[in-house]
Amino acid sequence: MAEKPTFDIEETIPGIVAGVDEAGRGPLAGPVVAAAVVLDPATMPEGICDSKMLTPKRRARLAVDLWKTSAIGVGIASVDEIDALNILQATLLAMSRAAANLPVRPAACIVDGKIKPRLPCPAYTVVKGDMKSFSIAAASIIAKTTRDRMMRELAREFPEYSWDRNKGYAAPAHREALNIYGITPHHRKTFAPIHNMLYADSSPPLC
Repeated sequence: MAEKPTFDIEETIPGIVAGVDEAGRGPLAGPVVAAAVVLDPATMPEGICDSKMLTPKRRARLAVDLWKTSAIGVGIASVDEIDALNILQATLLAMSRAAANLPVRPAACIVDGKIKPRLPCPAYTVVKGDMKSFSIAAASIIAKTTRDRMMRELAREFPEYSWDRNKGYAAPAHREALNIYGITPHHRKTFAPIHNMLYADSSPPLC
């Protein structure tokens, strides 16, 4: 049975606590998106959990409710930043931007994963935090739904790649479109499949 999130971690930290998580580290195309969320336990919607455990419809409904009841900041790192910095550093940058965009100033942030982004407040990392903390789980929902919406918008510009369905991941339809239509400005040029198309028999990919 999957672990259910609680407020146990948040309750060990005095003051306002924000959960921070990201979406989009693995795709071949599109930005990486992070969210920082401060929940109000009195008004938070029911059913918050790791976004990967939710259906798209349920995730979208929870995102709407979270935007109404929570303090939320979103941060984005572009494809150019991913290629310039590497995906890890771009992810940390997106997390820093998400925390900076919060409408309230948290006393601390709890961050999914093992590595701390640079934040204007104390930060604590939590491995598998989206399964353990309500705040991080909420951030995972906001990050995922925000990025999915962005990929659907990009899909209207480049419908051949089926980004509305695969969200930029290396699905068969996406790989087939790459072979037929080539690389777009939204592809991550340092990721192995794209790098290999651009620089065959040249330097190794960075990611």
